[in-house]
Amino acid sequence: MAKAGLLNVRPIVQAPMAGGVSSPSLVTAVHRAGVTGSLAAGYLSADALAEQITAVREQGVDPFVVNLFVPPKMEGDPDRLHEYRRELSAEAERQGVPVGEAEHDDDDWAAKLDLLTRDPVPMVSFTFGCPEPSVLSQLREAGTATVVTVTTVAEACIAVGRGADALCVQGVEAGGHRATFDPLHGHDRPLLELLPDVIATVGVPVIGAGGVMNGRDVAAVLDTGAVAAQLGTAFVRCPESGAQPNHKLALGNPDFVETALTWSFTGRPARGLVNRFVDEHLGAPFAYPEIHHMTKPLRAAASKAGDTGGMALWAGSGWRKSRDLPAADLVERLRVEASEAGVRV
Repeated sequence: MAKAGLLNVRPIVQAPMAGGVSSPSLVTAVHRAGVTGSLAAGYLSADALAEQITAVREQGVDPFVVNLFVPPKMEGDPDRLHEYRRELSAEAERQGVPVGEAEHDDDDWAAKLDLLTRDPVPMVSFTFGCPEPSVLSQLREAGTATVVTVTTVAEACIAVGRGADALCVQGVEAGGHRATFDPLHGHDRPLLELLPDVIATVGVPVIGAGGVMNGRDVAAVLDTGAVAAQLGTAFVRCPESGAQPNHKLALGNPDFVETALTWSFTGRPARGLVNRFVDEHLGAPFAYPEIHHMTKPLRAAASKAGDTGGMALWAGSGWRKSRDLPAADLVERLRVEASEAGVRV
């Protein structure tokens, strides 16, 4: 629990963004600016995660967070996946690559837990569910604080009941994947509506995430009683971010006019800029990670070709307020804006 208290010292957290965005360079840059950085273990092998942990440690980064995807409990329906494969054939032809295989995996879950037990990090956060109590206690015994990402009061109660040291409360405004435990029956609420209810219910530190883009947003989150505000989309355009160049450009491109929750790219609901792919695949089934693997080669080809119409352009609802600034400069702006709103960070 003591390590969760570090969030009181660093009340801004850089969100874990899988797929390379939360690079060791970004985590190092925000740490030097006084922000808690997060490595995203999602889609990485345990060996690749170990390399990233080593990379930030060699730069003197401490504390930092490692975020894990909790493995899905259900496999996708084969008939629906076959239908979606046929639907993706036009995009495959457009990109000149085949649709990927509908693989079901656990994202190297056991190997990553083994790594983080043998070589503990300050904090581990979880997305897509809450691990069993034994997993949380295993990490705690290794000296690691645990944070579970939740989207409802009920999920918060489950996480605390299982022994989570802290919570990250995610509002519907958040970019990228929804952290909901059950994507088929999610209850989406705005962050500043959800946060007070969670804080009033649980007795652990709470981080607020979703649509937090500037210092005024940070101040609003901290004013609810949260110990920290987590920002993701705000850091995507930083030069230290590992986001694809065309993803960064898209966030500043006036041709994109809205975000939406879509499961067309991965089979789980995620918020991104509305583009051709989102519009053409509104009926995608819930099937994660099978659809993630099916669309992976299509997304990679689109990215290589600079085709933003076929890329997953994850972005929160406040993406218009994103800034093309080095991480240190962005953090300084956040501090000034929060101070102007009456909160020191």
